[in-house]
Amino acid sequence: MHRSVFAALALSACAGATAQAQNVHVNPQNSFISQAVKVPAGSEMLYVSGITPDTVPGAPPATPFGDTKTQTLSVLNKIGAILTAQGYGFEDVVMMRVLLVGDPAKGGGMDFAGMMEGYNQVFGPLKNKPARITSQVAGLVRPGMYAEIEVQAAKKP
Repeated sequence: MHRSVFAALALSACAGATAQAQNVHVNPQNSFISQAVKVPAGSEMLYVSGITPDTVPGAPPATPFGDTKTQTLSVLNKIGAILTAQGYGFEDVVMMRVLLVGDPAKGGGMDFAGMMEGYNQVFGPLKNKPARITSQVAGLVRPGMYAEIEVQAAKKP
C-alpha cells in the first residue's frame, strides 16, 4: 500500500481526537526544507493533487509554459489559491513533492536552481518549511511542461 493510504487510515482512526500541538518542523540548520514534519493527531489534512503550470501569453511555441522558474511560480500561485479557498496557507504545508522534466536549454537536466528561485520567493520568508522531495521525470502531461507539484497541508481543527 502507498504511504499516503496508511497516513489517511491513521488520520481517520484519530479523527475524533483533538490536536494538542502545532506541526513540529525539524530543521536544525534552518535550511530550505525541513528534514521532517510531525503532524499531531487530530489535525485536519488537505491533499492537493499534482498541479501543472498555466501557459504564458506570448511565449514561444517551444516553451509555452515558460522556463522552470516561471512554471514553479505559476504552480505555486495555483496551489496558493487552492490552499486559501480551503482555509489553509503556505505555512500549513507539511510535505511537497516536486517533479521536474529535464530542460533542453540545460542539456536535458532538471533546472533545480530555477525551481529553487521560484520556491524561495514563496517559502523563503516562512519560518516553517515543508519536508520535500524533488525528482526528475521523463515527461509530464503536455510538452513544454517542466514542473508539477503536489502538497499536503495540516492544521489544528
